[in-house]
Amino acid sequence: MSPVLAGVLQLLALIAALALAYRPLGDHMARVYSSEKHYTPEKWIYKAIGANPTAEMRWPAYLRAVLAFSAVSVLFLYALQRAQGILPGSLGFVAIDPDQAFNTAASFVANTNWQSYYGEQAMGHVVQTGGLAVQNFVSAAVGMAVAVALVRGFARSRTGELGNFWADMVRGVVRILLPISVIGAIILVACGAIQNFAGIHEVGQFMGGSQQWNGGAVASQEVIKELGTNGGGYFNANSAHPFENPTPFSNLFEIFLILVIPFSLTRTFGRMVGNLRQGYAILATMATIWLSFTALMMWTEFAHHGPAFDVSGGAMEGKETRFGVGASAIFSVATTLTSTGAVNSFHSSYTGLGGGIQLLGMQLGEIAPGGVGSGLYGMLIMAIIAVFIAGLMVGRTPEYLGKKIGTREIKFAACYILITPALVLGFTAAAMALDTPANSMTNTGAHGFSEVLYAYTSGANNNGSAFAGLNADTQWFNSTIGIAMLLGRFLPMVFVLALAGSLAEQRPVPETAGTLRTDKPLYTGLLVGTILIVTGLTYFPALALGPLAEGLAS
Repeated sequence: MSPVLAGVLQLLALIAALALAYRPLGDHMARVYSSEKHYTPEKWIYKAIGANPTAEMRWPAYLRAVLAFSAVSVLFLYALQRAQGILPGSLGFVAIDPDQAFNTAASFVANTNWQSYYGEQAMGHVVQTGGLAVQNFVSAAVGMAVAVALVRGFARSRTGELGNFWADMVRGVVRILLPISVIGAIILVACGAIQNFAGIHEVGQFMGGSQQWNGGAVASQEVIKELGTNGGGYFNANSAHPFENPTPFSNLFEIFLILVIPFSLTRTFGRMVGNLRQGYAILATMATIWLSFTALMMWTEFAHHGPAFDVSGGAMEGKETRFGVGASAIFSVATTLTSTGAVNSFHSSYTGLGGGIQLLGMQLGEIAPGGVGSGLYGMLIMAIIAVFIAGLMVGRTPEYLGKKIGTREIKFAACYILITPALVLGFTAAAMALDTPANSMTNTGAHGFSEVLYAYTSGANNNGSAFAGLNADTQWFNSTIGIAMLLGRFLPMVFVLALAGSLAEQRPVPETAGTLRTDKPLYTGLLVGTILIVTGLTYFPALALGPLAEGLAS
């Protein structure tokens, strides 16, 4: 079988699996977030944290709960890392340096999972399982809760109440993420992923020296790393490491885990607003972009540009032979079009245009299908921008799902869109202008610039993957990327929740003959065009200096 055919067949199998899971999982999540019943374990959690799950919150209260919980999480994870040297199960590792501990705490709480350290050489069992793995669950649940709050803003009228953050977060963990993770971990263990608390042990003699590995609860952390679109690897090689991703089947299963909740949330959205066709329109937009990017990535990596490419069947540098070009390309697009950041190949070794596709995927806002929760609310923001543009074209007040999109709503949406580009381009410009950050670049020229641009794009968009040619373990990068991750995660949530509150207070507007049908293919095309044009106008100059220049020169 040719490598191209193998890649296409894997893509078709992935699409079929996602299609089978779409309806049951989407409906289940709608029931979870609409239920008034609280399970006994959930009641124990509410009692432990002193929360009243039945109290409705307006958007300022919902936002305060999100920020307070996240702030406590950052402090707890920072303290855990700083105390690692005296913790049991530390495997002899010392406390993490202050700047790196801040960077890692910000990273995992912000659902970014950017890592400027070698996991197997820095973090012991307690930090990995009691700190990082816990944040993999709760940070994903926070994103889902914010998305559901925005959906309620569309579904409700003449009220400012958006639900209860504590109930939404706890239900997301207990009823959605945890059950799927248990089943997924068993599947990964069956595939060969390790799951233990073994210490450091020697695995063999190589070239006159010994090679050592430590064990860990890898399978359980791997499954929520992908399912929650987190991305932080237990080992430095991430999902290219055979302990995390042993076989081609486990690789395809991990891609499925990355995509299944973000895609299925469009069904949840349709259920909760009472119009499934609206959910299908959002799904079609996400799927169009995802499939287009996947096809482009496979084309760029399979294209032959010399004898080495002819022999290997594509751009195999930096890719695992057990996965090949096709599976690596599919994984790469899945992880950069979501806020996952997991990698099963070396992104810096992709072709120039391939690296540009990875960058653009993140710069779109990771909305196709995006992270758990963040992808849906990011896409809904773009949907509002699209109906606003359509309203300008026909001279009519824009409406979406029976809600008028006025000055206030557009200001919130515009602020949401501008935050991330400002962080990415501002920090990239500062890093390139200063001498010390530039010394961290492994490469010069266009590729070196792409390394820095990729780092801040990944951090501010809460992705977490890296070109890996950049030495980011410096005080400058640990601090600035940490700030970019926190601001890139929580500032947009301010405007999402403010928008949700504004929409919930409105009265529904009756549909007329002049109302733009937002459940038709025409609107889907308009939405895709709006996403690409807005992103292209924002990032095209930076992309032209980096991956485009490199790709055209090769």
